[in-house]
Amino acid sequence: MTSQVSSPAEQADGAVVGEQRKPADGKDVRRLDRVIIRFAGDSGDGMQLTGDRFTSETASFGNDLSTLPNFPAEIRAPAGTLPGVSSFQLHFADHDILTPGDAPNVLVAMNPAALKANLADVPRGAEIIVNTDEFTKRAMAKVGWAASPLEDGTLDGYSVHPVPLTTLTVEALKSFDLSRKEAERSKNMFALGLLSWMYHRPTEGTEKFLTTKFARKPDIAAANIAAFRAGWNFGETTEDFAVSYEIAPATQAFPTGTYRNISGNLALSYGLIAASRQADLPLYLGSYPITPASDILHELSKHKNFGVRTFQAEDEIAGIGAALGAAFGGSLAVTTTSGPGVALKSETIGLAVSLELPLLVIDIQRGGPSTGLPTKTEQADLLQAMYGRNGEAPVPIVAPRTPADCFDAALEAARIALAYRTPVLLLSDGYLANGSEPWRIPETDELPDLRVQFAQGPNHTLQDGTEVFWPYKRDPQTLARPWAIPGTPGLEHRIGGIEKQDGTGNISYDPANHDFMVRTRQAKIDGIDVPDVEVDDPTGDAGTLVLGWGSTYGPITAAVRRLRAAGESIAQAHLRHLNPFPRNLGTVLERYGKVVVPEMNLGQLATLVRAKYLVDARSYNQVNGMPFKAEQLATALKEAIDG
Repeated sequence: MTSQVSSPAEQADGAVVGEQRKPADGKDVRRLDRVIIRFAGDSGDGMQLTGDRFTSETASFGNDLSTLPNFPAEIRAPAGTLPGVSSFQLHFADHDILTPGDAPNVLVAMNPAALKANLADVPRGAEIIVNTDEFTKRAMAKVGWAASPLEDGTLDGYSVHPVPLTTLTVEALKSFDLSRKEAERSKNMFALGLLSWMYHRPTEGTEKFLTTKFARKPDIAAANIAAFRAGWNFGETTEDFAVSYEIAPATQAFPTGTYRNISGNLALSYGLIAASRQADLPLYLGSYPITPASDILHELSKHKNFGVRTFQAEDEIAGIGAALGAAFGGSLAVTTTSGPGVALKSETIGLAVSLELPLLVIDIQRGGPSTGLPTKTEQADLLQAMYGRNGEAPVPIVAPRTPADCFDAALEAARIALAYRTPVLLLSDGYLANGSEPWRIPETDELPDLRVQFAQGPNHTLQDGTEVFWPYKRDPQTLARPWAIPGTPGLEHRIGGIEKQDGTGNISYDPANHDFMVRTRQAKIDGIDVPDVEVDDPTGDAGTLVLGWGSTYGPITAAVRRLRAAGESIAQAHLRHLNPFPRNLGTVLERYGKVVVPEMNLGQLATLVRAKYLVDARSYNQVNGMPFKAEQLATALKEAIDG
């Protein structure tokens, strides 16, 4: 959805200031190219809701945007502590953008812990809005501050706005029959109102949202709306905020169409529903809740009207077992999980390989190993997806590149699974799952036809002329076996995990047959029709290629734009299909003297590329639970070009 046109705003962080005007109220209004805002507070302060509402209004206004929610894994970390800080970063602009931004131009800090946890990311000169009510000696002591950073020079060089958010919120709600504690909970809405005034965001959507969310508690809804309006009015009347900002809609960033803001997990859910409709098959999800994949289970459970059936199993193994049973019964079957769940599901994935049934295994990757970092992002499951099963059990692998692209990746995974009768692993991650961006809603005639033909009768003639059904007689083009629905007369056949005889599907321990079946299953995966990888090399003379996969697309593309704007020549290619690789990948790699592979792991794609194509692929790796920053990548790629 983003073009490849370079923009000054992609070359460096910081909002670009344009014209300035003075409206009737006497306050300056500055037009910006883009801005990055980070809301930060205690995990009970509602920062994710605040960021989500600001994002929704920004999307409705027509800006391009990208978000980065960041929250602790604990259900409720100790209040006011650094481990309990939750944040939400939003980058929005009047042109196409690719990442949530490297560093915030505005930090809203609801308490000392939020300020301390995020201050290192804030560049000098940026604006910091601080809730002064929370800067008590006790609260500051919790994070190791003996003196107030608001007074000891810690914030020198920043544009600081001290605002008693809690006091102002309680004062605004004094006419409501609420305790002080209940009134204080609305301070995030006061902050949202203030930021909405600062950046001229629409307000109708948020007020409607609050009315709907608290429909059963109209007093709470009214209080939150009052706090929201009070924040807006405070910005408009206080002398501390002498300037507000305008970021025009991104009218040139999007092709014509109807757009909505969408997260990766929501896009994946919609993609699965669309795939089932295009295949004319019921959708069945067998799943066990796990961060950060649970949102897909939650969303799909809302869509029974589309023939979606969801089963929350007692554990990961039961979830995939039920899904595989649904595949045997003729459904588009899905199981969702994260890395630890893939480990538990590995035996059943191997069974699906042996049975040669379509099954979508969706892995929303997170930091590991073991339980690792449940709410942080990582790309470290690629080798597990490739090889994490006993025996030779090849599985196709597909990876989306952006939150909106998760919709298309789900359709592509379903196409492969249905056409080739195989389980498919889809590798998203926490960054894509929780992040969001504008998505153009496709027309139905743009979606692929995924309909399949079930076996209807005998498909093989014996030497004596008898017509029989062979469950492992293969399509000569795809090598897929027939898909026979249980209960169809004459199509009874044996299933199970023990090796099958070619054609008949009978149990076989014959060494030659096993060798043949292993090679045939591998040939089926190797023969999957996937598009060639596209190379972005505008000049055609680049000596360095940066190769990525999955969610590194945004940071890599932003870094490449920066380098090209600085006069460097560099090529870029990004992989959606990781098994099998595109057929032209080897030829592409041979064209470049240097190949750099940035990954949020310790070099898993680079290992595969080196092994298969014998190229000296250089890894650039990060495993800190956060996505790459564009500036960081640009520096590393410049060093590779010059090295």
